[in-house]
Amino acid sequence: MERRMMKSKIHRARVTESNLEYEGSITIDQALMEKANIIPYEQVDIYNVTNGERFTTYAIRGERNSGVICINGAAAHKGRKDDIIIIVTYANFNENELAVFEPQKVYVDALNRIKPENIKLAS
Repeated sequence: MERRMMKSKIHRARVTESNLEYEGSITIDQALMEKANIIPYEQVDIYNVTNGERFTTYAIRGERNSGVICINGAAAHKGRKDDIIIIVTYANFNENELAVFEPQKVYVDALNRIKPENIKLAS
């Protein structure tokens, strides 16, 4: 049997901009993508803590260490600058993989910089 599990998340990132005219997706700082094991064009779910909106899109790489989190295209209606969001990926795992599975959780500060490993909030 396989189970669908949270593979990774970027927890409580701040939206730095939204671009209604872009063709779609969410632009994420490359350093955050790498830390969260998210690759370009991978499906991501976005949970907007500020307004309760939830939507699915795909990730595109933003400038490394810029802190950019930009909601693009039609989804820009679901999130605005300074909203707090959680970016989540999921994957299927079989029972053997689950024995050693640990999701990658990335916690960021108010500028979307990765917090030190020893400063983690509850999931």
